[in-house]
Amino acid sequence: MQPGKILVAEHEGIFLVKMVGDVRLTLCSTIDDFFEKMFSNPAFLAVTIDVTEADGIDSTSLGLLAKLALQAKLRFQLIPSILSTNPNITRLLESMGFNKVFDIRKQPLNCADDFGELPVIACNEEDARCKILEAHQVLMGMNEKNHATFSELVTALEASKPS
Repeated sequence: MQPGKILVAEHEGIFLVKMVGDVRLTLCSTIDDFFEKMFSNPAFLAVTIDVTEADGIDSTSLGLLAKLALQAKLRFQLIPSILSTNPNITRLLESMGFNKVFDIRKQPLNCADDFGELPVIACNEEDARCKILEAHQVLMGMNEKNHATFSELVTALEASKPS
C-alpha cells in the first residue's frame, strides 16, 4: 500500500477532497485543519470526498469524515457526497452508517481539476490523542453498532488524559 495523502481542489466554492493510498491517523491534523479552513471559507458551497484511490481508511479518518458530514448538515444544511468505487471501502462506509450522512456514489469523478497536495501537519501525542478521541466519539454517535465497536477505545482514551 502506498502512504496516504490528501489532495484538494476548489472551484467557485465547491471543494473536492481526494484521499489517496492508505489514509491513517498520521493525517488527522492535516484533514481536520483543512476541513476547518474549508468551512470558514465564505465562498464554501459544497464538498465531495473522493476515496476512489484510497487503499484503506482507518477509523480515525472515518471519524473525521463523519464529523465533516455532521458539520456540513448543521452549519450549511447540506449532505456532502462521497465517491467510492472500491466495493470493500463502500461496504465499510455503509456498515458504519455513512449512507445516512453522505450521498454515497459508486462511480469516479471525471474531471481535470488541478489538485494540490496538502502538506502533512505534524501533531504531538496529546493533540493526536484528542483528535482520535473526538473522531471515535463522532463514530459512536452515528449508530449502536459503532457505539459497541468503539466504546472500549473511547473509554481508554478518556482514561489516558493527562492530569
